[in-house]
Amino acid sequence: MGMTTPPRTLAEALRARDDESLAGLLRARPDLLNPVPGDITQLATRAGTRASVVRALEHLDRFALQTAEALAVAPDPAPYDILLGLLTGDGRDDGELRGDAGAAIVDALPGALNTLREQALVWGEDARLHLVRTAREILAPSPQHPSPTGLGPTVSEATAGMSPGRLQEILTAAGLPATYDPVSAVSSLSALFTDRTRMGELLDTAPVEALSVLDRLVWGPPYGEVTPNPTPPVKWLRDRGLLLPVSTRTVVLPREAALHLRAGRAHRVPEPLPPVVAAAAERDPQAVDSAAAGQAFLSVSTVEELLKSWNGGGPAILRAGGLSVRELKKTATVLDVSEPVAAFWIELAYAAGLLASDGEADERYAPTPAYDDWTELPAEVRWVRLAAAWLAATRTSGLVGGQDAKGRALSTLGPGLDRSAAPEVRHRVLALLGALPPGTAPEPETLLARLRWERPLRGASNSAGDTTDLRSRIALWTLNESELLGITGRGALASQTRALLTSGPAEAAARLAPLIPEPLGHVLLQADLTAVAPGPLERPLADMLAALADIESKGGATVYRFTPGSVRRALDAGQSAADLHAFLAAHSRTPVPQPLSYLIDDVARRHGHLRIGAASAYVRCDDEAVLNEILADKRSATLRLRRLAPTALAAQIDPASLLDGLRELGYAPAAESADGDVLITRAGARRTPPRSAPAPVPEGPPLPEPALLGTAVRAIRAGDTAATVVHKDTGPSAPGDALPRTTSAETLVTVQAAAMTGSAIWIGYVNAEGAASQRVIAPVRVEGGYVTAYDHTADEVRTYPLHRITGVAELADDQRA
Repeated sequence: MGMTTPPRTLAEALRARDDESLAGLLRARPDLLNPVPGDITQLATRAGTRASVVRALEHLDRFALQTAEALAVAPDPAPYDILLGLLTGDGRDDGELRGDAGAAIVDALPGALNTLREQALVWGEDARLHLVRTAREILAPSPQHPSPTGLGPTVSEATAGMSPGRLQEILTAAGLPATYDPVSAVSSLSALFTDRTRMGELLDTAPVEALSVLDRLVWGPPYGEVTPNPTPPVKWLRDRGLLLPVSTRTVVLPREAALHLRAGRAHRVPEPLPPVVAAAAERDPQAVDSAAAGQAFLSVSTVEELLKSWNGGGPAILRAGGLSVRELKKTATVLDVSEPVAAFWIELAYAAGLLASDGEADERYAPTPAYDDWTELPAEVRWVRLAAAWLAATRTSGLVGGQDAKGRALSTLGPGLDRSAAPEVRHRVLALLGALPPGTAPEPETLLARLRWERPLRGASNSAGDTTDLRSRIALWTLNESELLGITGRGALASQTRALLTSGPAEAAARLAPLIPEPLGHVLLQADLTAVAPGPLERPLADMLAALADIESKGGATVYRFTPGSVRRALDAGQSAADLHAFLAAHSRTPVPQPLSYLIDDVARRHGHLRIGAASAYVRCDDEAVLNEILADKRSATLRLRRLAPTALAAQIDPASLLDGLRELGYAPAAESADGDVLITRAGARRTPPRSAPAPVPEGPPLPEPALLGTAVRAIRAGDTAATVVHKDTGPSAPGDALPRTTSAETLVTVQAAAMTGSAIWIGYVNAEGAASQRVIAPVRVEGGYVTAYDHTADEVRTYPLHRITGVAELADDQRA
């Protein structure tokens, strides 16, 4: 759908696009689809709203953004050559970017312009390039919002409101002839500053100190403070208009003068090419895969160990949500890691849906039923699920220990940890690692520089109160977490991760499986009451050994230590001494040491000798001497025991506390039921109700499906065709006659179009008291359901709710006059 004449508005430019180009716009800016615009005009007005433009600018790379910034300080419209000159310089030997730098800009500029056109931030042909007005307002310089280019306002903007006499004084001091009106005076001064020869002659007469002042302002910020009695160099500049007053104490270097001093460049350092991610080290790809696989297996084991430690009910949940600092330290000790690393594993288990709140009155964290299903899967599949959950999670464990916008501490599993940019940054970091040769680890600083070039406006601040470069922080956390999780090995991307990103979970699991060691079915028992597991153990063996012994050290081989407490734990779980002897004999490659056999028999002989039940609690034992020994022990005073019978003692504390108290005294009591049977304590019985994994917080509207894009484009085309049909004139169009009613959509589109073109319209309006009136207004801004406009009827600026406007109509030519 070509055009024979250049477009006059953004709507006309969009109307000239083909369907594929419109679909590309909606794909790049999915916020324009909610709801689907009724026609091209609605699409254009929505694309020009501030929120949508800001979102689009945030997704530009640095050079595309620099191109938009150059257009913001260029005349509107700007020819292509003017734009190119703002990026490369005006051709002077002292300022033009030459060689590879200038050639790179010449080569990259068409692509940057194409990006801006595709996203409807720029429209028009190369001879008349228009930056959408909202983008110009955001990027153009002003005292409230300095331009990223460091340029100040134009001479015309800076002299607005200046007295005609003062303008003539500036012309005289600058050596220009007097004029008869302020408009021609401003034009004459602007022409001087943009004339290379005359401007050079003027600066040749400037004092050296004055040139030093200009050097401090030329690259921004262009504003400076002056005293009521300025120094001679400042006075020389102010008299000739090279510094123009903004207030009684502030002056500004006008844009035209600054561009001359910059040799025509809008930016000190244009960046047309993305920074190269440098290699920090090159390693053997097989060694990288092996290291990553070992860490992947360790990550699976760590998550399993974490949730096993919370099997009987995890830590309590704070009133404000999350885990207390004390519980985080306790968990870090159990996992033998630092607290930030422990927070990462806890958040990862939560993101994977393996951990949640139990929902009880005394709310605690506990494993979910999905954890039991997860433990039955092969190790490589379990890792793939953890990695996929990490890639998609918006919760960011690196924030733990910091503060939110209100100064409240951010806790593990607590609120305020979601950062919608996290998944996109993680994927981008891994994509950059994947672009390097296999086995290559990147230099972190060059990686961060590349990310900052790709999204220069993202991450500098956010609604959660972060004031540093959030994307860079997430990228650094990503590098650390990738190494912990086995995504990378020795800093380089593993082949199984490449498969996960490109081919999917099944291929990643297949690549990882041969690299994970086969689980073993044996241990090596030693005479010092330890057992050595030379590798990962089969699940039944690992579970039983975890109940029978305590882990002393972890690594390539795991060392377990047998203690009276660990043996008693196995007996409490329902095992007998004979069962334990048979288990060790069946699974040890070495003979069972005699000290270990004696330990098991000794603890078993005393286990259950004492029986505890509910009285509040009682202690029962057939051996009166044991009960006498307990009563005689001064340490038992806190248990508040008294004799009921020769073989029974009563206590005024609950049975669980009594069990713990006697065990601390060195005894091996067993709990019994009301029928006198020994109660068996089984681990892993506490689970939450079925819980789904937390949903990531979206960064914005989801990417639309191709089918939706095609349907939306057809609907917009159909609405546009219907809107452009010529309707029969049904009524008068002059104030005083009845104003035809328009729908809400038609009203919004007409008002937004008038705001964009700066034209006046005729509206019917009903105020809060129900009084109807007709007004001629010139809309300035349409936002949040209100239109701010200059009311010609009342001769003042007013704000009108859109829902109170009953209809709109354009003014006839004679009415505009």
